[in-house]
Amino acid sequence: MEYLENKHAFEELQETRVNDVNEIVEPNKCEPALGMLFDNHEEMFAFYKAYGKQEGFPVKVRSTKKGTDGIVKYATFAYGRSCKSENKSANALKPKPNVKNGCDAKIGGCLNEDGKWVLRTLNLQHNHGLSPDKARYFPCNRRISASAKKRIEMNDCSGIRIAQNFNSIVVGASGYENMSFLEKDCRNFVNKTRRLQLEEGDTMALLKYFQKKQAECNGFFFSIDLDEEDRLKNVFWADSRSRAAYKYFGDVITFDTTYLTNKYDMPFAPFVRVNHHGQSILLGCGLISREDTETFTWLFEAWLSCMSDSPLLGIITDQDREMQKAIENVFPTIRHRWCLWHIMKKVPEKLGAFKEREGIISSLLSTVYDSLSSDAFEEAWIA
Repeated sequence: MEYLENKHAFEELQETRVNDVNEIVEPNKCEPALGMLFDNHEEMFAFYKAYGKQEGFPVKVRSTKKGTDGIVKYATFAYGRSCKSENKSANALKPKPNVKNGCDAKIGGCLNEDGKWVLRTLNLQHNHGLSPDKARYFPCNRRISASAKKRIEMNDCSGIRIAQNFNSIVVGASGYENMSFLEKDCRNFVNKTRRLQLEEGDTMALLKYFQKKQAECNGFFFSIDLDEEDRLKNVFWADSRSRAAYKYFGDVITFDTTYLTNKYDMPFAPFVRVNHHGQSILLGCGLISREDTETFTWLFEAWLSCMSDSPLLGIITDQDREMQKAIENVFPTIRHRWCLWHIMKKVPEKLGAFKEREGIISSLLSTVYDSLSSDAFEEAWIA
């Protein structure tokens, strides 16, 4: 422990050990039973996750369904490796390992008239062996506590290697069996944190540039999101031309984050629309640190504020669940559609096992791209 430079650091490590041990959730010893009541669906999922940890299997949220008021009314929680087993490798000689096994173990619940969640469906039978001793390694059970995150960041800033960094937490927790996360999780957390640590002067340079542009043009808009330690997390900006174009071409936009064009590996997120000349026009853009619901919500709210809170009619994105949740939060009445390019890109992969693969793809492409009306598309689709 030579990297712990003083007594204060050692005391912080001891505090980390205590907090980590206390924050490990003990499995609930009760078995699921029909008619059980919960305050909300999150509590029901937490109960099933604790039961899965006790018995030795991972869990996941299979499906949720909202009512017209936007509140979740139905939910199903299942074994984490359920669904049909299939090989997703395009190369038959190099099949990718598949952990899906078709197990149908699950629980399901719904919101009753009293505002409680009641367990309505139940299947505790598994078609595979269970591993209680390995339950803490399942992704659904791994988490890094706030105190451990602080310790990891401090050690990383001091130049301590990740392996040694993780081992210090293990020592503080009195052994691997008391850990709620793995070295892999520690490494992933450090990599995400480093994204936020811009080189000295970069954040100020960006702020000064935006202030300069705002002084030159009154219509220039920017918003910067900082973390608890005042480090740059996310940024959004749009010039007066983009804001003016939105008034004429802002009914439907596309949003994509598949661009990684900077040395910090932060996804570039442009808002794009097509004008009456068929040209793509930029309606604002951002750099984001993470692709999660919280980050997307911040970005969408910043963009909407920039556009004077004028509502959209539609938005086109890829099939990202976190992005979908953020859109539901910020644009509750919008029409959300998936990008055709992303869908068609997956067609050859999904039809890889069919003998008539080429003919099906050819017909599908013709139906999608050559139909000039909805009626023509429906007729070609049925044919």
